[in-house]
Amino acid sequence: MTNDKVTMNSILVVDDELSMREFLEILLAKEGYTVSCVSNGEEACSILDREMFDLVITDIRMDAVDGLGVLRKAKEVDSETPVIIISAFATAETAVEAMRDGAYDYIPKPFEVGEFKKIVRDALHKKTVSRVEDEDHLEKGYHFGCLIGESPQMKSTYDLIRRVATTKTNILVSGESGTGKELVARAIHGQSIRCNNHFVVINCAGIPETLIESELFGYKKGAFTGAGTDKAGLFEAADGGTVFFDEIGELTPAIQVKLLRVIQEKTFTRIGETQERTVDVRFISATNKSLEQEVMSGSFREDLFFRVNVIEISVPPLREREGDLPILAHHFLVKYSKELDKVINKVSTYAMDILSKYPFPGNVRELENIIERSVALETSNIVLPQSLALSHFKQVRIEEGRRHTDMGPDGIELDKVMAEIEREYILKAMEKAQGSKQKAANLLGITVDSLKYRLTKLNL
Repeated sequence: MTNDKVTMNSILVVDDELSMREFLEILLAKEGYTVSCVSNGEEACSILDREMFDLVITDIRMDAVDGLGVLRKAKEVDSETPVIIISAFATAETAVEAMRDGAYDYIPKPFEVGEFKKIVRDALHKKTVSRVEDEDHLEKGYHFGCLIGESPQMKSTYDLIRRVATTKTNILVSGESGTGKELVARAIHGQSIRCNNHFVVINCAGIPETLIESELFGYKKGAFTGAGTDKAGLFEAADGGTVFFDEIGELTPAIQVKLLRVIQEKTFTRIGETQERTVDVRFISATNKSLEQEVMSGSFREDLFFRVNVIEISVPPLREREGDLPILAHHFLVKYSKELDKVINKVSTYAMDILSKYPFPGNVRELENIIERSVALETSNIVLPQSLALSHFKQVRIEEGRRHTDMGPDGIELDKVMAEIEREYILKAMEKAQGSKQKAANLLGITVDSLKYRLTKLNL
């Protein structure tokens, strides 16, 4: 769409290969940019002394003045000018050096054209919007309590939290491990009239069965060996506030019976006492299981299920939260950069591309661990793919290779699929040929005229 194009942004392209300069000039001009091309680093430094550019794109390996020299010159003239380094000889060492010197991104050749255009757009946008404004927008626009995200799924979750928070109704928060069920519970508590009172977490899977009754209800001095004093339980500690049962499906049948009475009557008895005590608490429960199936199998009481599940809030897995991955990654990047006392400004485009293809079975918690690890390992000011250091990404690539033969239950649109495959192979050939149509045509086994026709047909 023409509305997506940015007009009159000036870009300097530096590459000693004519075919690549021509390729980039045509590609960027089609996007509405004003493009100047030079063939070596010396000429680039000279033109940077005379003219201002919104973006510099430079090859890394050139005679005399290389891409790093061009990068340093561009930063010397204007420290805010983003510089994208491209190279067919990408190494971790040169990438780290480029990032330390302030490169916006480091892209290995061959590159995917669509992704390259996105990097250019993002780099130009970054120059016009200060980092402070970006972070302020993140804080104001994407947060709901401790929850982060602006996907439609999360906005629906926020809306449901607002509606149930002011009620006294018991809530069941369901979702896979790592989705943030406790954060949802805390958001409900924080929006409620109980927000100034205690939010007590009961880890149903973490308390030994022999201790859970005394932890929940408390006990009287002398009730059992080791009970040297009276002790209040967690229900009493939460009086006036909220009790959160994390993974309630892990409770034993014996505890389920006693919990049912507390939820129904708001009364309980300490171990070793006969006196009933009354508490005013709200109950929020969480589960990563299907409690309906647990009820059907006899593992979970049906009457308790109906008591805890008056309203259910289902937290979506990360893989279904369209657009939230970059927001969450940036949030954790800022968090752990501060905690580890590092200056890391962004996740590189190619590292983000790897993350975007990963299914995240551990959801947001797993993403947080990945980013924390990456920040700890990274030696530049940008998270590079090798810092992810995750062997299971290889399986992602394998699954991608199988994608073309998948056929859903409703069939496929063969022409559309074939066009996508044709587009993919042409882009890969152009990238491998570094923009040379003749070399790309040879790789594809077609004539240059045929390649030109296909490029036009596919709007490349």
